[in-house]
Amino acid sequence: MATVTARTASVFHSAAFTRFFAGQALSYLGDGLRTLAIPLLVYRITGSGTALGWTWGLELLPYAFVSIIGGSLGDRVDRRRLMLVCDGVRFAIMALFTLAFATGHLTLPMIYAGVVVLAVAGSIFLGSQTPSIPYLLGKERTKAAVATLGATEQSVNLIAPPLGGAIFAIAGPLPALAANALTYLASQASIASVRTFGPDNPAGLPSLRDVGHDIAAGWRWMTADTPLRVLSFAHCLMNFIGTVGVVALIPYFKRAFGAGDHVVGIAFGCFAGGAALGSLLAGRTHWRFGPAIIAAFFLDGLGWLPLPFTHSVPLAIAGITFSSVCGGYRITTIISWRLRIIPEELTGRVFGVVRLVVLLGIFPGSLLGGWFADTLGVRPTMLISAYGYVVLAMLLALSPAVRREAR
Repeated sequence: MATVTARTASVFHSAAFTRFFAGQALSYLGDGLRTLAIPLLVYRITGSGTALGWTWGLELLPYAFVSIIGGSLGDRVDRRRLMLVCDGVRFAIMALFTLAFATGHLTLPMIYAGVVVLAVAGSIFLGSQTPSIPYLLGKERTKAAVATLGATEQSVNLIAPPLGGAIFAIAGPLPALAANALTYLASQASIASVRTFGPDNPAGLPSLRDVGHDIAAGWRWMTADTPLRVLSFAHCLMNFIGTVGVVALIPYFKRAFGAGDHVVGIAFGCFAGGAALGSLLAGRTHWRFGPAIIAAFFLDGLGWLPLPFTHSVPLAIAGITFSSVCGGYRITTIISWRLRIIPEELTGRVFGVVRLVVLLGIFPGSLLGGWFADTLGVRPTMLISAYGYVVLAMLLALSPAVRREAR
């Protein structure tokens, strides 16, 4: 039986974390609007699942590779200053998107280039944000903080995609693009209000040799810990399979059901709401780590199984919502577990290497998901994703190291 952990609200006893949280909540709102607005815009321009795959892939591939540099920077430099710079870059890109669209000059190559820059800045930002959590709150409240941030992000996204879909259908993507730009300014204000995010003695920008040493140190630590190594590579394969279906969701609802933008927005909102519920569940329960993670992976795949066959929009949305509950629980629990087991002085470096491994599966999954949707059809694409995920989850259950993990 699950036991109840310390109340999530206890993280707000830290005034610094509270101010940081407020800015991130506003930033999540803008991100939620952009996450739907840009794919819908690309699909409106091209009508192509393949183009959607490239949009997702070009955002996530640099995110994976830059994460190893972001982890090195997050362990060495002034995190507050670095996060301010990253949010400034993201504001500039979204402001340019807004201006270019308003004047009729926004093109597909510009979108592709912009999402690459957004990914680079976002990856470096996350490389500083992750080690900031135990720095501000201590390891004992890390899981509650990760759950709070994750649940807030997904709860905001419960509102943002339906709102964004409705706005897109009525007024186009301009309001969503402009709102996202403004929320990065709000995030900068909240970060600037906190005196420090650590480290206590920042060393300044590392040399290329330092970055190489940091990456090697992160790789050695990850590969030496058997459960962390197995889960990282398993997550890479599962991200590959899962992304095939996620990228095809917009073509799936539009082609299989003739859904409008507002219905797509509702579907993405329910998807986010499920992840929020899963994050809250992770923050308030303490099931044995290994068996709980295996179960979450398996149930995540089961939730996807109705999609290839159903002709009911509510059932399709229910399936992805259930899957997302399991995904939200899994992601929050794994991130919290990593923060518990990794030494604080190595947090950024190890997380950077783990993110690289985990996210590498997303880029080919994005490209194949869009291509499969255009060539095989949206229902066979969902079938590939659903069955593949269940099979991989069953293979993960064969690992004794993961089954016995209880840290």
